[in-house]
Amino acid sequence: MRYREIGLPFGVFSAALGVLLTRFLVPRPIGMADNGDGWRILCRLGARELDRPTETFVRFSYGPAPACESEYISSQSWIDEIAGELGRSLGSSAILNLVVLGVLGCLLVAGGIAAIVTCLRLSVRNSVVATIALLLVVADSAFFGYFASVLSESAAFAGMILLAGGLLLMHRTGPWRYAGAAVTVLGAMIGINAKSQTLLLLPVFALALLFVRPPGSRGPAGWALPLAVLAVVGTGTALVQGAGDSANEEYREANMYHVVFNGIVDGKHDTAGDLAALGLPPEFANYVGTDWWSDNAAWHDPAYSRYRDKISRRNVAQYYLEHPGRVVEVLHRSAQETLTARVPNLGSYGEHAGQPPLAKEYRVPVLSGITGRIAPLGLIALLPIWLLIGWAGLRAFRNRTGRRDVGVVVLMFLLFAMGQFLVSGLAEGIENVKHQQLTLFPTLLAAAFAALSFLPRRLDEPPAAAKREPAATTVSG
Repeated sequence: MRYREIGLPFGVFSAALGVLLTRFLVPRPIGMADNGDGWRILCRLGARELDRPTETFVRFSYGPAPACESEYISSQSWIDEIAGELGRSLGSSAILNLVVLGVLGCLLVAGGIAAIVTCLRLSVRNSVVATIALLLVVADSAFFGYFASVLSESAAFAGMILLAGGLLLMHRTGPWRYAGAAVTVLGAMIGINAKSQTLLLLPVFALALLFVRPPGSRGPAGWALPLAVLAVVGTGTALVQGAGDSANEEYREANMYHVVFNGIVDGKHDTAGDLAALGLPPEFANYVGTDWWSDNAAWHDPAYSRYRDKISRRNVAQYYLEHPGRVVEVLHRSAQETLTARVPNLGSYGEHAGQPPLAKEYRVPVLSGITGRIAPLGLIALLPIWLLIGWAGLRAFRNRTGRRDVGVVVLMFLLFAMGQFLVSGLAEGIENVKHQQLTLFPTLLAAAFAALSFLPRRLDEPPAAAKREPAATTVSG
């Protein structure tokens, strides 16, 4: 019992951490270059460097910089602040050292994996299988570099792992359940508040909590802890989002601009007809393929102010309703970008690592390599994958022998992935390979849990002996 309750989680944590640190640091540290969004977090830390390279190389150390204002909200800034304090306590002069940040990310993920594997209650051999399956997801070359970056996807990935471990722990009884509540709150706050897109995780997380019931729980007592967790996370998220640019509203018009001039009016379909359907003049065809920050963007045109109301969510939604065929085409392209997995314009190595610009690491290419090969199939590949995951999740959820907890996690991540896919596909317009990594990661995580749901649960106790009927007593007369 002592090994199972203490030794197994410690062993899984140590093994996972060792693998992740080796994967991160050997033979040289790897990360993810900044696509230009990093300043929104860095300037809050006083770490924005004006001469930093973007996209081609990773800058692993950020010194002090002039103060700047940013209303951007991301839980990644919490992790960055902790990493900054740890780095300075270790003697680093940097405001933010990405090597320290990467190690901290490895610690969070290893803790989440340990909680997950412990709660799956598998044999030792199958616990090793489960650990490997989870490591293949989080350590994949498409995702792992974010743990040493100034981008916020890292918080989303770490939050999801911790959230899964917390929810599984909450299905147990005794002290483990309360420990699970704490881990769930931590994972939910980090994961939900990582980016504006991850706010979609909140409703599916709330739905998942409705089914978090440990064995034998009955009545109001069984609901008290999940409701308390939901109240804490909901209130905390409201406070966090109210402290800045909630849901990234600052970029609403820019996002719609990209949807119009990169997604709908892409120069490959009926450009004149699409412009007319959107209520835009035919001369706006000159702006196809431009982005909001281009010197030749449409908003520099004196006529733009007359059509600004057309660059809106309502107008784009109306276009989608009237053109279902184009919606399918846009989503098919988004599915291709989702399965592509690797962001083409971001390098993996430091500027002094001796690698060429935009060089990418391929240390763990298993899952992203598979999805990359089937990426041209788009929806033809992605939809069957979701259907299989959904079937396995429902099977586990309805399993009376004890896989309901895993089914809840599978379905939660699947629903989030599908919602995120629609939002990024229909309301982003550019950089969709990067944006859709918040679709692919939970999809692969759900697939891993779906596969693990087929492994038999370890029996903690031998089957109880059948009750014997009491022997008849003979009474002599």
